Amino acid sequence: MKFEMVQKVVLYTHSAPETVRLGKHLGKLLQAGDAVALVGELGAGKTQLIKGLAAGIGIGNPHDISSPSFMLVNEHDGKIPFNHIDLFRLKGEKEAEELGLDEYFEGKGVTAIEWAERIPSLLPQNLLLVHIRYTGKNARSIEITAKGKRYEELIDRLRID
Repeated sequence: MKFEMVQKVVLYTHSAPETVRLGKHLGKLLQAGDAVALVGELGAGKTQLIKGLAAGIGIGNPHDISSPSFMLVNEHDGKIPFNHIDLFRLKGEKEAEELGLDEYFEGKGVTAIEWAERIPSLLPQNLLLVHIRYTGKNARSIEITAKGKRYEELIDRLRID
């Protein structure tokens, strides 16, 4: 019998600016080739966290980052490119296959995917899974799970900082 250890941390925020700050802190730990898959209800704070991720890796002002709901993918240039993918309008995995997501997952940038639960079999095996849940009017529970050694180390660093 083999047991797999899962590295996980649960953090809490109480406002949109706090969620952006958490994302910025996490973004500073990301590096080229990293993938972050976000799951959560509509309005839970996925885009706020992504704004912070982008700021953390050095992509401009967090307020310049918006959800690419109509384009599906926004590419932001920087020292490390940032790819923001929003699958809200996607009907299913078959439609996603046509987007060439592998190029983003295997690319030189950081890729953040909103509504990642819509493409479970297309996600990279190694990634950071972020599940955001409402816990009150402005409060959020943000569960971050590591999938792969690189991300286990990242969660260890997140706990230390």
